[in-house]
Amino acid sequence: MTAEVHAFPDEAGPAGRFADALGLPLNLIRPHAFPDGESRPTVTATTGGTAILYRSLARPDGRLMPLLLAADALRRAGATQVDLVAPYLPYMRQDRVFTPGEPLSQAVMGRVLSEAFDRILTLEAHLHRTPDLAAVFPDRPARNVGGAGILAAALARLTPRVDLVAGPDSESLAWASQVASHIAAGLLVARKQRRGDRDVSVQYPDDIRLRGAHVAIVDDICSSGGTLMAAARALKAAGAARVTSAVVHGLHDSDVARALKAAGIDRLIATDSVAGPGRRLPVAGVLARAWGEMDAG
Repeated sequence: MTAEVHAFPDEAGPAGRFADALGLPLNLIRPHAFPDGESRPTVTATTGGTAILYRSLARPDGRLMPLLLAADALRRAGATQVDLVAPYLPYMRQDRVFTPGEPLSQAVMGRVLSEAFDRILTLEAHLHRTPDLAAVFPDRPARNVGGAGILAAALARLTPRVDLVAGPDSESLAWASQVASHIAAGLLVARKQRRGDRDVSVQYPDDIRLRGAHVAIVDDICSSGGTLMAAARALKAAGAARVTSAVVHGLHDSDVARALKAAGIDRLIATDSVAGPGRRLPVAGVLARAWGEMDAG
């Protein structure tokens, strides 16, 4: 079956790297906004096979409707199958109703995307209490690619070498330990208390290995930066000489990046799953291999 990659112009770079990794053509969607704010994307006619729509869904509320319209347009233009490759998949954290009156956002996202797409591929989805992506998309083939290997490869190249990998909370233990194992570094996991979206305290155990060490904090997402800032301050207070932070999804802006540096983070590393300055670790190859395996399966 033939396949083509389709993307919006603002993601031509990462989508092009993904298409190149698969040896497939890239077609750019032509966006249009009416004066009242409605969207009308126009796609290129397809060859009748699989259309792979590459779209990272950071800042999702403005991207979801154009995405769904583009998926519909691709089917009407001749695609017999439409897949979604979303390097960042939103609305996964609200996986239960914590307070009466709240939505179950993860379930809503699962229903909406299952209606529009035949298969879903993403990178390091925020599934802390959900066993796997199949629980979100029970009626569609879906795959969640881990990001630990990407971060480990980047950290292994740093000079001076990383002595310790630090997880910012207990939820990070599983994949912080993967990174530490990949680069033959020690492992520390903090105890975190969250009192609000931007009010976080982090405490690491007293450990002599911290003194004079190069420590890498690893996490899946940096948004407000509160957790990473608290972790960096705790590590520097405990004697760490250098703190690097490596995250899969850099949702933060330049103001947060400056605040992270002021809090003691000497270097911030992030993938290009989300557009923005400093996102230099490419995810195209990892996602292309995963899509190829899904297609072969």
